[in-house]
Amino acid sequence: MTDENDKNKFLYPRRKYYGEFTPENLIFNSNLQEFAQKVSYICNLETAGKISTHYAYQEIKKLWKQLRQSKRELGIGETDPE
Repeated sequence: MTDENDKNKFLYPRRKYYGEFTPENLIFNSNLQEFAQKVSYICNLETAGKISTHYAYQEIKKLWKQLRQSKRELGIGETDPE
């Protein structure tokens, strides 16, 4: 395994998907993991004083809107679970 692979695995960890398998659920799970990772980075930068609270809030709000849009586009949660 290369150093680049090790670095990517550390910076962008992925977890196995255990939910009901559909392509849409798998894609949304990936989007959700990416959202969580980015929010974590933003929170850490804000806590360390590298970015302002206002900027952190605006960035997280943008990410949330993107995640919500992906949920809508994938049709996640539109039907009642059986």
